[in-house]
Amino acid sequence: MTTTSRLTRFKMLLGSCGVALCFACLATAQSLPSSFPHLYAGAPSGDYSPEWQSYFEVIEPLPNVTFPLTRSFAGNLPVRRADHPNDTLFFWAFEHQNGSLTSNTSTEPWGIWLNGGPGSSSMAGMFFENGPMHINGDYSMSSNTEFSWDTVADYVWIDQPVGTGFSTADEAGYVSGEDQMGTDFLGFLSNLVKVFPSLATRPLYITGESYAGTYIPYILKAHFESPNPPVTIAKIAIGDGSVGSGPEFQDLPAVTVIETYPQLINYDPEVFEYFEEQSHLCGYDVNLTYPQNGTIPTLGYVPGIYDSDEAGSFSSRLKFSNNFKSRSFRSRLLSRFQERSKTEDLHPFAKSTHFRKREERRQDWIRSKRDLTGRANGTIDSRYGCDLLDEFIDYAINFTFPWTLSQPDGGVFDVYNIPDALDPEVPIDASVFLNDNRTRAAIHAPTSKDWVLDFDFPFGALGGPEPMTFLTDLATNGTEKGVGFVFFSGNDDSLIAHRGTEAPPSIPLQNTTFGGIQGFTRKPATPWTDDSGTLAGIVHQERNWTYVLFKGAGHLVAATAPANAKIFLQQFVFGTNTTGLVTGSTVTGGEDPELAEDVMPGSDPIFYGSLSTESSTIWPEATRAAWTSFIQTETASVTTTPISTSIAVSSTSGAVRRTVPCYMFTGLTMLLYVFLS
Repeated sequence: MTTTSRLTRFKMLLGSCGVALCFACLATAQSLPSSFPHLYAGAPSGDYSPEWQSYFEVIEPLPNVTFPLTRSFAGNLPVRRADHPNDTLFFWAFEHQNGSLTSNTSTEPWGIWLNGGPGSSSMAGMFFENGPMHINGDYSMSSNTEFSWDTVADYVWIDQPVGTGFSTADEAGYVSGEDQMGTDFLGFLSNLVKVFPSLATRPLYITGESYAGTYIPYILKAHFESPNPPVTIAKIAIGDGSVGSGPEFQDLPAVTVIETYPQLINYDPEVFEYFEEQSHLCGYDVNLTYPQNGTIPTLGYVPGIYDSDEAGSFSSRLKFSNNFKSRSFRSRLLSRFQERSKTEDLHPFAKSTHFRKREERRQDWIRSKRDLTGRANGTIDSRYGCDLLDEFIDYAINFTFPWTLSQPDGGVFDVYNIPDALDPEVPIDASVFLNDNRTRAAIHAPTSKDWVLDFDFPFGALGGPEPMTFLTDLATNGTEKGVGFVFFSGNDDSLIAHRGTEAPPSIPLQNTTFGGIQGFTRKPATPWTDDSGTLAGIVHQERNWTYVLFKGAGHLVAATAPANAKIFLQQFVFGTNTTGLVTGSTVTGGEDPELAEDVMPGSDPIFYGSLSTESSTIWPEATRAAWTSFIQTETASVTTTPISTSIAVSSTSGAVRRTVPCYMFTGLTMLLYVFLS
């Protein structure tokens, strides 16, 4: 059983978004739950201070943990919001070395990990990605200390916003938007540094993934706006992050996702040309230059029939907005997570609706007999509009083995890790361990609620602009204050593809001015390697901004590539490895022309099977060779044009050629995506 195949139950629930806000439309008719922290015996009186260290220390045995752990501290601390004393965040902190967290003289850096959602517990990251313990599919516990991030620095995993995981909130105390979330987080940190005073001045590295790509910029924004911030932020690191809006990181990369994994379309050139044409018609063939020449315009989004079909559509009923032009990551992407809820039998009506809608789409595909070249005829496909992610997923489920095996289950596709086509997979569940009363007492968790991976109620309006709108301001403040920015991605992530990190208009790198220059001045093309010297991916560093691409990793980078994730943390986040650093006209470590291509090829095998039974399929060598020849010819006419130049499309025998390159890389990610709408 591979690491990938053991993750899907976890991926289904957590990752970039969780079930969280997908219940927004349904929850309005319900009252929100109230919860509160539990004060266990031995709690000091008075305000928080170092006296509380002994209270928060985890000293009782943890169920099924038979291996040594470094000293840890856990519990709830208030966010200091007026009139909401029960609004708290739950933390679990592990020491790098004995006494390092409680030292009053330490100047060593420390780290925070945040999962996304919104509403996904960071305990998921602890137990299935980068923490010292790993919960297995049979609910046993194994050590992950070899790859745990607390072996690099003191590390704190935090459930937030309020109400998430073991964090608590009263009925009227949920956050009204991301600005409130950022303010709450600083309030929590103010209490944390009272308990561990050295953390106030030690360099802090805030790391996270997915929707933490929204959380972390807002936290940094609150930090910069505070006249007296409680901590000293040195660097932020965001993995496969939702810094921008949906079309840019979901649909824009569709063609390069297919180029990365042509298995999705059975290595079919005509199908590729169809998607290439649709990408152009939707304006997704964005031009990047190094350095960037002009601001990249914001992309629009053209909805299709499937988008507007509100009659009984489960995902439509749970969307924040039916206006797809204004729908952002938080609505479009969160609805995708809810779409897989039929596997958990959360909504029986939606489950039956899912199968009906899936069958309707399947019949559409059958009637079209795969003849995609004749469906659009130079216009945007009316069925899907510009939702190219959904379209190629639908194609794979209906026509490409092994994804076709999932049809009896309604269509299963792992958008977070394309090579993983297993169905079903070994369940991964932390609730049994965390809700065990022995665990609950040991980590001083609340008794007023049970821990769940995803919080199923809305966080207010979740208002506020996407982080990209103020990222240049953050970058300017970061440059002045010496705060570093790191963006990392897995090459096998299709939902928040790494191409969407580097390039599109609402995503950070090439459209943001940092260090006085817009974007990177050179195209990322420097290899970085693991401890054995094997290629681990691409790294690029300029003006205190770093971009890292992981080869062979999905959306949950630390879960699929744990060893390389730790190397990355040591060398490029906490460390000073200069590989990929641009200094004048030179680049440390050089540049590999092959890595400067638009696409880093994915793996040949696609894995499938049920539970612990795993097989793989590789297309014939002749098929792969023919594809390679085709794609080289298909992209041979690509030329570079300024951003202000109109995009040209030439047609030969009905095939559309791209004449504007996207200087980005593709990625695919990890999460079980059950397609329904």
